[in-house]
Amino acid sequence: MPHTYEHPRPALTVDAVVFGFDPAAAGGLRLLLIRRGQAPFKGGWALPGGFVRIGETLDEAVRRELSEEAGVDEAWLEQFHAFGALKRDPRERVVSVAYFALVRPGEVRGGTDADDARWFTEPEVAAAKLAFDHAEIVARARESLRERVRRRPAGFELLPEKFTLTEMQRLYEAVLGRTLDKRNFRKKALSFGLLIPLDERRRHGAHRPAQLFRFDRRKYAQLAKRGIDFEV
Repeated sequence: MPHTYEHPRPALTVDAVVFGFDPAAAGGLRLLLIRRGQAPFKGGWALPGGFVRIGETLDEAVRRELSEEAGVDEAWLEQFHAFGALKRDPRERVVSVAYFALVRPGEVRGGTDADDARWFTEPEVAAAKLAFDHAEIVARARESLRERVRRRPAGFELLPEKFTLTEMQRLYEAVLGRTLDKRNFRKKALSFGLLIPLDERRRHGAHRPAQLFRFDRRKYAQLAKRGIDFEV
């Protein structure tokens, strides 16, 4: 016989703040939003997410929602905070466990309760008037991402397989929200031994072609686990 609880319980959801990076675009950092197809906030922009099913873990729930709502089947995920304000959802008492996800931008699609899904620049996100308390979740996710890149290597999940040091620096500047000294950044980035130089070059505008690099997967995994100090 199923157990009956004496006290009412809040519903549980997951939400994903999905970051992508376009090294060729101004600003670079992008956020994936979905247009809601159902009430509440029907037609409004929101984070991908939804209710956790009885038979699934939180990680399984957020991956399912990303696939169903945005067509994202591969993403690096990290759980960063729980949001439980009493009136954050007009339907009922809902607690949401939030993740930030790092993916390489590509085609996305809407599905289930999402009419559309697309990448937004940071100014576009600010103007979108996100549903629920998703603006607060996005702000907290940005803080968590900034802290992560200071103590773990960043780029493998966001940069193309082959990239220049300029593109890597643009990624760090986009995440940290400040300009970095070119010489100091390159010295620091090369000091960890996680970049493999390639016999290939890429041209940036009118500048001379720049050398391409790729990450050493094994070294990257070691540093991600051990941690680093990337203050520049």
